[in-house]
Amino acid sequence: MRSVICSMGVSLDGYIVGPDGDFGWTAPDEELFRFISEETRQIGVQLMGRRLYETMLYWETADQDPSLSDAMLEWAAFWKQLPKVVFSTTLSAVEGHARLATGSLAEEIGRLRDEPGDGEIAIGGATLAAEAAALDLIDEYRARVHPVLVGGGIPFFPRHERRVDLDLVENRSLSSNVVYLRYRVVHNEG
Repeated sequence: MRSVICSMGVSLDGYIVGPDGDFGWTAPDEELFRFISEETRQIGVQLMGRRLYETMLYWETADQDPSLSDAMLEWAAFWKQLPKVVFSTTLSAVEGHARLATGSLAEEIGRLRDEPGDGEIAIGGATLAAEAAALDLIDEYRARVHPVLVGGGIPFFPRHERRVDLDLVENRSLSSNVVYLRYRVVHNEG
C-alpha cells in the first residue's frame, strides 16, 4: 500500500509561512535543492490545495525561463509530468498533468492507496495537510527545519488537541544549517 507523506520546509518555531505570508526563507541552496529533487522523485502523485496549486503553476512553463539552471530545468520537467490532484471549491478547471478531486480527501486517498503504482502520495498545502492529519491519513511527516524564527503564521503541524506518536526514521544536517527530520506515524490499532 502506498504511503501518504507530508513534507515541507518549516521554521524552527514551527511555521511553514510567516505572519506576513512570506516563505522566502525556505529558498533552497544547491544542496537542499538536490535533496528536495531526490525526495520529489519518490512521489507517485501530489495532492494539493488551491493556493499551492496556483503557486506551483509556474513550473508548468518553467522550461521557457532561460535563467533556470540545468538542475531546475530537470526538476521542472519531472514536476510537469507528476500526476496532481487539486482540492478546490473555487476552481472549475486545472492545467497540466492535474485533475480536480472528485471525492473527499479520505475517498481520494483510499482510491490512490488501492491503485497499482509506484511512489508515495504526497500532501501539499497547510489546510489540506491539516485535514489529512485530523483524519489520521498521514503515514510520515518530513520536516526540513530552517534556522529561522518567524514568530507566527501558518503552522506545520495542525492544532487538533490530540496526541500522535512518531518514530524517527531518518535525520540529516545539511550544509545550509537546515535539518531534515523524517518521522513515521505510529498508527495505534484498535
